[in-house]
Amino acid sequence: MAETISTSRRAFLKRSATASGFTLGLTLLPVSRPSAMFAEAPASESLTPSVFIAIHENGDVDITCHRSEMGQQIRTSIPQVIVEELGADWQHVNVVQATGHPKYGDQNTDGSRSIRRNFDRLREAGATAAYLLRAAAAKGWQVDINDCDVENHHVKHTPSGKRIAFGKLVAVAATLPLPEPDQLTLKAREDWQSIGKPMRSLDIHAMTSGQAVYGQDVMLDNMCFAVIQRPPVVFSGVESVNDADIKKMAGVVDVITLPAPEAPAMFKPLGGVAVIANNTWQAWQASRALKIKWSDSPNASYDSTAYREQLLATATTPGEVVRQQGNFAEAKQQAASVMEAQYYAPHLAQAPMEPPAATAVVTEDKAEIWACTQTPQSARQVVAAALNLDPENVTINVTLLGGGFGRKSKPDFVVEAALLAKAMKRPVKVVWRREDDIQHGYFHTVSAQALTATLNEQNQVTGWLHNSVFPSISSTFNPAANKPSDGELDLGMVDTPFNIENLQLERGEAEAHVRIGWLRSVANVYHAFAIQSFVDEIAQRTGKDQQALLLELIGPDRHIDFSKSNAKYGNYGDPLEDYPVDTARLKNVINTVCEKANWSKRHEQGRFLGLAAHRSFLTYAAVIIEVDVDDRGNWSIPKAYVALDAGTVVNPEHVRAQCEGGLIYGISCAIGQITASNGQINESNFHNYQVARMPQTPVNVEVIIVESSAPPGGVGEPPTPPAAPALANALFAATGQRLRELPLPLTVKKA
Repeated sequence: MAETISTSRRAFLKRSATASGFTLGLTLLPVSRPSAMFAEAPASESLTPSVFIAIHENGDVDITCHRSEMGQQIRTSIPQVIVEELGADWQHVNVVQATGHPKYGDQNTDGSRSIRRNFDRLREAGATAAYLLRAAAAKGWQVDINDCDVENHHVKHTPSGKRIAFGKLVAVAATLPLPEPDQLTLKAREDWQSIGKPMRSLDIHAMTSGQAVYGQDVMLDNMCFAVIQRPPVVFSGVESVNDADIKKMAGVVDVITLPAPEAPAMFKPLGGVAVIANNTWQAWQASRALKIKWSDSPNASYDSTAYREQLLATATTPGEVVRQQGNFAEAKQQAASVMEAQYYAPHLAQAPMEPPAATAVVTEDKAEIWACTQTPQSARQVVAAALNLDPENVTINVTLLGGGFGRKSKPDFVVEAALLAKAMKRPVKVVWRREDDIQHGYFHTVSAQALTATLNEQNQVTGWLHNSVFPSISSTFNPAANKPSDGELDLGMVDTPFNIENLQLERGEAEAHVRIGWLRSVANVYHAFAIQSFVDEIAQRTGKDQQALLLELIGPDRHIDFSKSNAKYGNYGDPLEDYPVDTARLKNVINTVCEKANWSKRHEQGRFLGLAAHRSFLTYAAVIIEVDVDDRGNWSIPKAYVALDAGTVVNPEHVRAQCEGGLIYGISCAIGQITASNGQINESNFHNYQVARMPQTPVNVEVIIVESSAPPGGVGEPPTPPAAPALANALFAATGQRLRELPLPLTVKKA
């Protein structure tokens, strides 16, 4: 089925580009693989170059990207790592987007794992392909393979200077056995020519010229469009609907009622009524004419305002201890003074600029999907289960994603398209409107946190108590889950890096009343807000500089072993031996950002700055935000600073962009909120769901990337958590108002 791009914006860009001499075109349909030098990989995570690399006899190299591209430029970074060891010429490199399949290993594009979990295997894949090319050349020249090297798309024999192009070696290299791991020699860091170097995005031309195809852009022959009216309250179903009237409307092809799911929510569609029409506008207008009577739901009484009070009350009562060292109760009895504060953060929506969309073709024994999904393997599994098909008969084609932020890791929208395509016996695209996305997503959880610090006569912190209470993401998969999970507490709470003698961390129970899901940086967002805001409060109370207090609390350079304080710690799924909790690196980003922002001279310069630092996804980030407040109380951000130690960095320019975007996303997290009344979400679009607009966006962001030889950490998420506390602390500096609850107001009173 042919694909076209029909939106006016892309049509305009296409015409403009063609007039400039560019030829545009992108297919998302599977293509037969040209003659490659390697056999197909087995269905496992064993390392073979065939998973990622195909080299053709004309010299072209296809590099497969098995992760989803949603603005982080992974379709450039993965080739950079492979090309480093392969020695290919970029002019002959093509990027192929992988479909969802277990042969690639983990394909979930979340948790800032794409590089850190694949860096070594990608290098080894490139080195393996290079070895086979070298071996083929050595065989033909009858020389020692160790005298052969790869360079600029050729194999060269160093002693004689002979060279041969990759394409001429394919036929021989394809017949050779794969090398053993000990036969591979990876480049030394000092010899890198691709890794660590800035490189322009391979997709930027397509993205800016109208060629790029996102989930909302896919068009197939004979396709119809679906807009779904979903239940206003989770787990409500359809009792009656005026479907006969709707079917008479112009352009309407059919009206289909989808069953309501039962708990747990998992990745099931929410149900509701789907209007199928000849175009999106007709489906949209017809859906607005639906008159649906909804059944009752156990979540119909959910009121977020009342629930806030409940969470705060739970946070201020003793909870289950998850980490403990020393004796906090004794420290409190002996304290010269005690400080207490409670912090609250509301639900949030991921709100990617492109709402979810999926297009499906379903026959009796096969299904093919085009979707802007972060998790193609999960999508494949749930579609197969929904259609009662073997997963091998389900193909998930991954389009570009216009943002994801965790929403598109839940493939409920993909299942909707598959079910409707099966019912219609023709291609169906399910289009989520902005209102659908904001009101029917998997929301970032609401949270309440209570913190207490004990101080001695010298104003040193001797005790620390932190109780974190929020409905867990686990509730989406297990209705009995009624407290924060270990994994969520690992995100910025259990791993509190302070060198405090008496420390006690707790969790409290909280029931979920909406679908809870991942959002960029997950629990780190509210944990960093509470902890870094409280540190600033202590600094103000004790007359200490916040930078100095942070360094004092973190204490001496060390690697922290949380098991010594009776805590389980998952470390984002990676071994502490490779990724220790290194306080020296955390202190370094604090000092680096303070030096760059001229923190020590802020008062004499009349500047209002807020500081926050946080380790997440194995990366260390520190942020300083500067605010101005005008006579009407409107605040703005003339400048912000980000210092990031993410270990080994593949493409520094993309890391800078991620820092800028992650910071701005964190500001959106600080000013946005999702509320519920009678179980229904009140917000519906950007007119009442606040995100950072130009007045709230930093005029200038200065990013400092700390050079490091440590293994790669995450990049996409770590700049986000420090944003809210840095902004709140800056507003306190400017106004004297302590803001302990999110969302932060857009207008504040000056001191």
